[in-house]
Amino acid sequence: MSNSSQFHSSNEYENIVNSKLNDAQLRQNLQSVMKTLKQNRKNTIASRYTKWEELRELGRKVKQNALSKLPSLLEKFEQNAIKNGFKIHWARDSKEANKIILSLMQKNSSNVILKGKSMASEEIHLNAYLKENNINALETDLGELIIQLIDEPPVHIVAPAIHKNRYEIGKIFKDKLNAKLESEPEKLNGIAREHLRKEFKSFKIGLSGVNFAIANEGAIWLIENEGNGRMSTTACDIHIAICGIEKVVESFEDASILDLLLVPSATGANISCYNNIIGSPRQSDELDGPKEVHIIMLDNNRSRILSDSHYYRSLSCIRCGTCLNHCPVYDKIGGHAYLSTYPGPIGEVISPQIFGIDNYAPMLNLCSLCGRCSEVCPVKIPLAELIRDLRSEKAGEGRGGIVGYSEVHRNKTEKNSFAVFANIATSGAKWRMLLWQVRIFGGMGKIFGNLIPGLNLWLKYRSYPKLDASLHSRVKELKGVIYE
Repeated sequence: MSNSSQFHSSNEYENIVNSKLNDAQLRQNLQSVMKTLKQNRKNTIASRYTKWEELRELGRKVKQNALSKLPSLLEKFEQNAIKNGFKIHWARDSKEANKIILSLMQKNSSNVILKGKSMASEEIHLNAYLKENNINALETDLGELIIQLIDEPPVHIVAPAIHKNRYEIGKIFKDKLNAKLESEPEKLNGIAREHLRKEFKSFKIGLSGVNFAIANEGAIWLIENEGNGRMSTTACDIHIAICGIEKVVESFEDASILDLLLVPSATGANISCYNNIIGSPRQSDELDGPKEVHIIMLDNNRSRILSDSHYYRSLSCIRCGTCLNHCPVYDKIGGHAYLSTYPGPIGEVISPQIFGIDNYAPMLNLCSLCGRCSEVCPVKIPLAELIRDLRSEKAGEGRGGIVGYSEVHRNKTEKNSFAVFANIATSGAKWRMLLWQVRIFGGMGKIFGNLIPGLNLWLKYRSYPKLDASLHSRVKELKGVIYE
């Protein structure tokens, strides 16, 4: 897996997008899963939530309130967490976070760590870092286990292996785990369970992410649909949790509101299978649970995002993945085509800000600006608006506050094209002339489009549209018509 701070060129994106578009099995798998997830969400909201839009607005306010006083909430969380017996570590970036985890592994003479699902660990490329230091990080989430076996990164924020169907997964288990070839979900789960059980019997250190960190209580809340999450955090001697600083909310009531929004948005379910609220390490009168719990508070440019009066809203994300499920671009190319830990609409917004817009400028083109993501986001992040504004940053026309802005690899052709468009669009005479030309010559594009540079690439995956630039003439024809 490539480093997320690595520069990715337009050619890299073009090559991988073309590859994914030509992968018929991938597109079939994605279409099937996306359709199911969207329908499940729609059915659940219609049948169980009488005031969904009011709940969305409440969720938006919860996150806005937490972000507006995040520094004080972080201090409060740290104070209460320490009182509860947690050990708090602060990491400015991925390097510091990885070093903290490595030092804990070395201190406890352990060369194996069992991981529950954690996008933050993907963000800092923990597995690769530990491998370089002779430590084996084993994924225990079913989806994460599947992709680890074939050395791939997650394709989705919530469901990391949705690009593989059950027959492909059966083949992976046969090839990598020497298991009997199976395709039934129950049997595939059984193979994974048997494979991991021996690891759970002897491991000392487990790792997880954090869905919500509760400032008033100094507790963390983990949401899982598999028992491995609870095993990874309770059956070990030492539990390490990686928490992005934006995950802190003020109260349990606030976290409960976000939980009500997250689960149906993510999978269409009414409630997740496991809600793990961890308030302390093992107490003296308790028989199980970890003896130590270390919480790593990860910044990684989040403070810089928070300081931006416009883009800070992207930190409201609760990682439900519903914007990916409804994106007409994502469901054609999948998450790997974004070349980032975070794919889809939310990935286009946060990846350039976390890892540098100079590294991820072409990623912002993977959007049709249809606005579906903004419509379905449970906490009302204006994703389409933010993507559009980040495109301005990419073109050198923004405010310049984004990480990597000074080194952004601007496309001169793109910039000049938009300059020409702006010149025409702001002149009535020029705009009318353009529309006249479209009416007269537009149809020729359908005939000669495959010979015209630029247009031929566009037509490779699209049909030529029906052009109608006759608005002014139609208005003149309707002059005098009375509308009731």
